[in-house]
Order: sequence, then C-alpha cells, then structure tokens
Amino acid sequence: MKKAKLLWVDLEMTGLEPDKDKILEVAAIATDMELNEVARYEAVVKVDDNLMKSRMIGDFWEKNHVSRDALIAQNETGKPVQEVENELIKFIDKNCTKELYLAGNSIHQDRKFIEREMPELNKRLHYRMLDVSAWKIYFENALKKKFTKPENHRALDDINGSIEELKWYLTFLK
Repeated sequence: MKKAKLLWVDLEMTGLEPDKDKILEVAAIATDMELNEVARYEAVVKVDDNLMKSRMIGDFWEKNHVSRDALIAQNETGKPVQEVENELIKFIDKNCTKELYLAGNSIHQDRKFIEREMPELNKRLHYRMLDVSAWKIYFENALKKKFTKPENHRALDDINGSIEELKWYLTFLK
C-alpha cells in the first residue's frame, strides 16, 4: 500500500481563538506528493452546547448560518476530542509516512488548535507545512489570477477545494 506524505486537514471551530474556541469538526485526506488520495477521515467533536451558543455568533456565523446550523445539529453525535485524536493517530500510522507534512488553506490557524487540543497528533507532524494560501497570495497579487472555490465551511468540502486549488496553481508550472 502506498503511504501518504501530506496530511490535508481542515477543522471547523466555534471561532478562531484557540484559547477560547474549540474544534467542532475534523476532516483529513492523506495524499502522496502527486496529490493522489490514499485515505480519508472525518469526525465530529462533541463540544459544550453553551460554548457553541456563546461563541458561534456575529457576522461570520450569520453569513454562514447554514454551516453553523449543521455543525450545531451534528454536535450530539460527536466524540470527545481525545478519542478523535487517537483515531487520527491510528489513521496516520496506517496510511502515512513518518515524515508527514500538514497541508491545507491557512493551515497555520488549524495547527494552533491541533497544538492546543491534540498535542500527541501535533508531535507526529513535521514542523514544515504546505499552506495553499501562500500560493493564493502570490497568484492573486503578482499574477492577477484567481482560483474560486466554494466556501462551504465544512471540513471535508474545504479540503477537497484546497487540493483542487493547489492542482490549479501547479498547472502554471508545466
């Protein structure tokens, strides 16, 4: 079985402050360096209902109310974050190489939550990351080329969009 070197991760959180907010949804797609999928993983993290109600407010959540409502509705089916972390580590052990790079769009923000809520998973990840948003900055500002992807704000959809976005950028290198 081919092992993956990239772990594409997207987290949906109650907000963007790691010291106040919590992970709600986790998706991961393991790929090789040619961006071929090896395996995928999804989980819902159980979060305190009161925390969700107090943090999932404001303009962003009003604009994305469909995603917010879906995240809130699935909360009851969630697992403790430590259980999700253990499942992700087993997923990595089965599908990935020892040298494993975290990949995604603005992945540094997701990494902050991983560091805080999933420290054992964080230890498995290389310090270098593949951040598609760096490509986005260059292409939009220097080359005036823009990739438009759906903004569903659901973890698995966002990863698929990030992989497609990187593939699009790479077409300019050929």
